[in-house]
Amino acid sequence: MDKNRIKGLKLLGKKKVKFPSSPEKAVLEVFDNAYPKRDYWIEFVCPEFTSICPVTSQPDFGKITIQYVPDKKCIESKSLKFFMFSFRNYGSFAEDIVNTVLDRVVKACKPRKAKVIGEFVPRGGISIKIEAEYP
Repeated sequence: MDKNRIKGLKLLGKKKVKFPSSPEKAVLEVFDNAYPKRDYWIEFVCPEFTSICPVTSQPDFGKITIQYVPDKKCIESKSLKFFMFSFRNYGSFAEDIVNTVLDRVVKACKPRKAKVIGEFVPRGGISIKIEAEYP
């Protein structure tokens, strides 16, 4: 493996890392795409996503799926895990979460295409599914 591809990554390989307290404080790290001339999909699935309702402070649970076609950069998965964990005690509506995740992925790696799907567990008998796409 070409070590230059991962040069600059700060979280990968560290034994002790402090979890970010909010999505704004979380850093999404990227590395060079080894196949920038080819279209291919990368998919991350977060089946145990948690956040807090900003009104009731009750926990919300869901599954977040992130799909993207990388261009020059790819998202490093450990930093993504920390970013997703940063929502755990952060008050946010489901629509904001899905769109924030998409915005951060696009900002970090500038993909050719991206889609984020949030499937939230029912509360009060109604589940919520949100899909946001780029471009």
